Amino acid sequence: MAISSSSAYHLVFCLLVTLLIPLPSHAADPDPLQDFCVADLNSTLSINGFPCKPLSQVTSEDFFFSGLAKEGDTNNLFGSIVTPGSVSFFPGVNTLGISTNRVDFAPGGVNVPHSHPLATETGVVIKGRLLVGFVSTSNVFYSKVLTPGQVFVIPRGLVHFQKNVGIGKAQTFTAFNSQNPGVNLLPRTLFASKPPIPNDVLTKAFQVEDYVVDSIKSKFAA
Repeated sequence: MAISSSSAYHLVFCLLVTLLIPLPSHAADPDPLQDFCVADLNSTLSINGFPCKPLSQVTSEDFFFSGLAKEGDTNNLFGSIVTPGSVSFFPGVNTLGISTNRVDFAPGGVNVPHSHPLATETGVVIKGRLLVGFVSTSNVFYSKVLTPGQVFVIPRGLVHFQKNVGIGKAQTFTAFNSQNPGVNLLPRTLFASKPPIPNDVLTKAFQVEDYVVDSIKSKFAA
């Protein structure tokens, strides 16, 4: 059963605050040197992050984001959709070392195995039943089925996934200790990179025949 929207957003707020509590030495991003630095997404400068929008052009709207309010379209190969709230979509988080996502799941939908190389992730289940799991660098698999109000954490860089194991839709909000956590989706990274990884590398890695790799690649051709 879903929790009330007021309780859900309270949990999300607590989640975001928790990420801001750790000492600076544990932050994924550098400490800011001013109150804020709203990202200038149109700048042609190439730096580690985004340059600041001129203060004269900053408005209240830069610090508020409604992009996570609407349910995403899960009609795709995986039955899930991530709606990002990282700096590229929410410029106000630039240099603040925090961002958030919404993930919606159709029944049976999977947020496929992936990793965030630049940030630790924590999340709260808002609706449904989610199997959440990750694999450590010692190749140990940790997992649990979570219900609304329960929280998970994924250490930085580790491969993880979420799968809707309930009978209806599912939803979670996640937060990161980086304005840009980055993401490597394993299926697309391995089988849909441009240019493609050579087949002989993948056949050797997965111990399969060439036609198997071609078959998998064809599913991601679009």
